Amino acid sequence: MIDNKPSLWISGKLVGLLILCSSFSLSLIILMKINIFKAPEQQKINVNELAANTGTQQRIEEFKGAMLKLWQQQAQVKGFSDSIPSSFQSAIINAAKLSPSQKVIALTFDDGPWPESTAEVLDILRKNQIKATFFVIGQNVKNYPALLKQEVAEGHVIGNHTWHHWYQFLNPQAAAYEIDHTEDIIYQTTGLKTNLFRPPGGIMHNGVVDYARNSKYSIILWSSDSIDYSRPPVPKLIGNVFREAKPGGIVLMHDGGGNRSKTVQALPEIIANFRNQGYRFVTIPELLEMEDKNQRLTETKK
Repeated sequence: MIDNKPSLWISGKLVGLLILCSSFSLSLIILMKINIFKAPEQQKINVNELAANTGTQQRIEEFKGAMLKLWQQQAQVKGFSDSIPSSFQSAIINAAKLSPSQKVIALTFDDGPWPESTAEVLDILRKNQIKATFFVIGQNVKNYPALLKQEVAEGHVIGNHTWHHWYQFLNPQAAAYEIDHTEDIIYQTTGLKTNLFRPPGGIMHNGVVDYARNSKYSIILWSSDSIDYSRPPVPKLIGNVFREAKPGGIVLMHDGGGNRSKTVQALPEIIANFRNQGYRFVTIPELLEMEDKNQRLTETKK
């Protein structure tokens, strides 16, 4: 007689395995259906998140626009539109012609805006309640627009210092680009225009000054050079400033273009020394306004 138990046992295992596989397949199908139903919901969540992010970005842009408008209004209300008397258009100016009793001095800073040092200079000027004139480089304005906005918001005057700060000879088209492109980005960033120009290195015959004068810019040089670009010791830097200092003078320093830590260190003492000598600080337009007023008084007396 043949024993059927092993066969029944094997058949039972096969049936059990079949049932197990069927259950697993059914579970996979159910999971897939669940994911299918979840997908639109997840997509909806992602869309909502995207809309939220877009709304946040829009609010940020609106806030930035409102702040820029406020800065522009503050600058215009304060009168810092860089306007100068018409008699100084296209003129070359090293200093204002004032009487010895008119002890005013103009602090000017070139080659910014620049990370760290521009903000440090602004902090010192703010603490001492001084307004200065900043001759900015176009490509630096492009890279650090917030610093230029801060200069304007705090009442400082802006001048054009070309786009690249090149020294070589430039044909009329290149000179126009250097000046006009910088003028455009100053306006786009602050809403203000400037008619003050300082040629890089004080070079007068490489094409940019000719173009600037034809465009009615005042060419602002200096009467007192700190020579801070060479990073002299702080006492020597201060001595350089005061060697040629005089009423109506224009002091050249730099807040950009390299390491300006020596200038930052020297600036508080420079300010203190001028004040100890009875000087007060003015911007370039204020300086030229004083000279223009003196000229008109002289003409009236005649």
